[in-house]
Amino acid sequence: QVQLAESGGGFVQPGGSLRLSCTASGFILDGYSIGWFRQVPGKEREGISFTSSADGKTEYVESVKGRFTVSRDIHSNTVYLQMKNLKPEDTAVYYCAADDQLVFASPTEVEFEAYDRRGQGTQVTVSS
Repeated sequence: QVQLAESGGGFVQPGGSLRLSCTASGFILDGYSIGWFRQVPGKEREGISFTSSADGKTEYVESVKGRFTVSRDIHSNTVYLQMKNLKPEDTAVYYCAADDQLVFASPTEVEFEAYDRRGQGTQVTVSS
């Protein structure tokens, strides 16, 4: 079964850290570009990062730059989103998406629904 699944969400205080996982099953993530998205209830889903399959480089939106880092573990077929210095405005459902046809894009250029593989999301709540 082809599946992309996020995990690692939870509740954290401001200034804290979380690491989200995006694990693929039924296909190999290597060779796929990865997008991370988040959505707050009542708002549109926003792209926050894009990792190119061509060079492995990641572009971040300004609101998370310097605090969020994407990494990939080929052996576990997983992509990670390390989040540090979390703020209440980071509270959202976080999604990952993968596509083997996208090579270069900005985080906000391609909508979540356009990706070939999409996860179901994991909730992150930042609150004191």
